[in-house]
Amino acid sequence: MKIIFMGTPDFAVGTLEALIEAGHEITLVVSQPDKPKGRGHELIPTPVKETALAHNLRIYQPERLRGGAPEEMIRRTEADVIVVAAFGQLVPKSILEMKRYGCINVHGSLLPKYRGAAPIQWAVIDGETQSGITIMQMDAGLDTGDMLLKAAVPLDPKETGGSLFEKLSKLGASLCVEALQKLEAGELVPEKQGKSPTPYARMLTKDMGELDWSRPAVELERLIRGLNPWPSAYTSLEGRILKIWDADVCEEEEAGSACGEIVRITKDAVYAACGQGALKIKELQLQGKKRMDTGAFLRGYHLEAGTILGYKNGGHRI
Repeated sequence: MKIIFMGTPDFAVGTLEALIEAGHEITLVVSQPDKPKGRGHELIPTPVKETALAHNLRIYQPERLRGGAPEEMIRRTEADVIVVAAFGQLVPKSILEMKRYGCINVHGSLLPKYRGAAPIQWAVIDGETQSGITIMQMDAGLDTGDMLLKAAVPLDPKETGGSLFEKLSKLGASLCVEALQKLEAGELVPEKQGKSPTPYARMLTKDMGELDWSRPAVELERLIRGLNPWPSAYTSLEGRILKIWDADVCEEEEAGSACGEIVRITKDAVYAACGQGALKIKELQLQGKKRMDTGAFLRGYHLEAGTILGYKNGGHRI
């Protein structure tokens, strides 16, 4: 098939490469504009753009899809279908209906669950036991189109946002190729979604990572995993930002301690009291230092039981 591909981040790269490997003709790659990065504000190409350049594909990076020039570009580009994977902009209805098979979306959840910008991370944060990919026929709504094909994956007990991202990126690539084969053969039966049983999977922000120690340990542990690697979970230690990368839930730790209080220290872990239970902190990163296991941290930093973590005790927000 002739395909216009729309995508921006790493998640979409596998799908683009799988379509190329399957023998489809990519007539145009549409990605978000390059963004400045670092002190020099050098423009950095999106991961999808880098992949497109490596395959000598034609690239288009409009600020917005809506409007005369972008719509005309897509209208003039020959294609049977538009494949969208984590593009990052709403696709206007006029574009959705331009090509024979319309727009097909690779979505990182088992719709109708987790419509929105960050379905992968929210599945981890909410404690889901499985997630997956839905290939969807896009409509004018936000992730509300008919479902064409689904595949599920179980979540590991220590699944992170990053590890699930990798799993679903690979699954989305293979499922998209399968869906296009079945679409062309007329073997797909669209299925209506119905009402979503979960809240909108809103975009992640840095301030979401601040640990509220009054919450149960089980919720904080899931938050730490869901926000790993970005934007990461954090608290403060004696006025400095402390990122927490890995922790276990300890329900048996003593009750009655102040929320955020370090109640026990061993050679390789720090135990911090929560609203219910405690977190056994196993990997962390103090502001200005490298990410390390807690044992290595304790060999270079003197920490005492009774210290209280959190911004209400002299920390500074990021």
